[in-house]
Amino acid sequence: MSLLLEEIIRSVEALLKLRNRNQKPYVDPNLDPVLLVPGIAGSILNAVDHENGNEERVWVRIFGADHEFRTKMWSRFDPSTGKTISLDPKTSIVVPQDRAGLHAIDVLDPDMIVGRESVYYFHEMIVEMIGWGFEEGKTLFGFGYDFRQSNRLQETLDQFAKKLEAVYKASGEKKINVISHSMGGLLVKCFMGLHSDIFDKYVQNWIAIAAPFQGAPGYITSTLLNGMSFVNGWEQNFFVSKWSMHQLLIECPSIYELMCCPYFKWELPPVLELWREKESNDGVGTSDVVLESYRSLESLEVFTKSLSNNTADYCGESIDLPFNWKIMEWAHKTKQVLASAKLPPQVKFYNIYGTNLETPHSVCYGNEKMPVKDLTNLRYFQPTYICVDGDGTVPMESALADGLEAVARVGVPGEHRGILNDHRVFRMLRKWLNVGEPDPFYNPINDYVILPTTFEMEKYQESGLEVASVKESWDIISDDNNIGTAGSTVSSISVSQPGDDQNPQSEALATLTVQPQNDGRQHVELNAVSVSVDA
Repeated sequence: MSLLLEEIIRSVEALLKLRNRNQKPYVDPNLDPVLLVPGIAGSILNAVDHENGNEERVWVRIFGADHEFRTKMWSRFDPSTGKTISLDPKTSIVVPQDRAGLHAIDVLDPDMIVGRESVYYFHEMIVEMIGWGFEEGKTLFGFGYDFRQSNRLQETLDQFAKKLEAVYKASGEKKINVISHSMGGLLVKCFMGLHSDIFDKYVQNWIAIAAPFQGAPGYITSTLLNGMSFVNGWEQNFFVSKWSMHQLLIECPSIYELMCCPYFKWELPPVLELWREKESNDGVGTSDVVLESYRSLESLEVFTKSLSNNTADYCGESIDLPFNWKIMEWAHKTKQVLASAKLPPQVKFYNIYGTNLETPHSVCYGNEKMPVKDLTNLRYFQPTYICVDGDGTVPMESALADGLEAVARVGVPGEHRGILNDHRVFRMLRKWLNVGEPDPFYNPINDYVILPTTFEMEKYQESGLEVASVKESWDIISDDNNIGTAGSTVSSISVSQPGDDQNPQSEALATLTVQPQNDGRQHVELNAVSVSVDA
């Protein structure tokens, strides 16, 4: 029944956006600055030619994507510096800085038209925040980075420090609200742990969204053994192949830092399971199929053996790419930095995590009929997952275990990347960023549905019917005095749903009242009621 009410509310929100699409963006000079920090693969990367200085986008792109990716992005880890260095000596990887850093984290392939939403990253959040009164380069900024690198690479941390200082000065020396997504949360926490004084100087709030604080065990295990696709469906035909991505990530410290944290006390420890064929002890040469199970540290032996013969063909040259123990040692020290990081006393921390989706936790290869005989062939096996609650990528247990003193930890039903576009997340951000007038009745912890709080909703049953009512309102803010009306206007909206075996017959009716503009604000109020047959 509440779905009908949500459908009405979304229709009204779309209507309000449509009628105001030609208005100049409202700028609120009183807002504190926001810095958006993406996760892995969430930044546009360009390759710079050392000879002529030309830049070419290598992540993300459509035409020639796989070839350019392998040529310009494949790299090797240097244990003396902790940096992964591109194999191509004639180019280096940089992040474009247009639009105060927002260009690199907005739409990852601006040239893509069909299926463009598949490469949206912070796009909808940026659009939403501009609608709240934020201004690019004044109160809204982005920090893209080379996601191949370690989250504690000093070069990246130096860039982050410079970004914080630049944002602070550009906004009139106002303290910053940092909003991170996914692995961006690990980068921020590493910086906070290693440069607490700088973090304390410039940051007032840190909001982590879908951060894998204790790793993403199931997802990363299959990534190291099989590769990963950042885009699903038909669009992946235009992007980098799964195995080309694997050959890059096997030399990326960031991926090793996303592996399961072995020292965290998991409610159910993640495991790697293998159906193996073993010779029996009956003396006649028969074999048995057994299920082997490896915990996180034990599974490293499997990674080592399965990737022992892994090679990549780079410009006609065969390059060995085994499981990299030097990176593993580096990643272990990174996890120690993450575990010891403390929140400065003056900084407030908020944690938004995804729920209600089956999320890979443990991974199994082979089965009783088709066991794994040779570990070097593991890349050809399709993994099956033992799942737990989470956002489809990061288990809820990992995202919750931030190890910090949080003002709030709020679970939102949603997918790992899609949660950035969730209207419930937007409502929380408005509250925590002090956007607009404060709503004393809004509690983000209860905001699991479109309805803001139970205070604004009533439910009751009567004569075999279930009735729900909701009140919702918006303020249209504009400096254009011509958009207002002379008096109030009232409109009606109705939605119905025929009953079937799964859902009862339902009907919802709403009244929309638009008040005249007053002092740059136009108030819109929705009163809706939904009725369904009580099952």
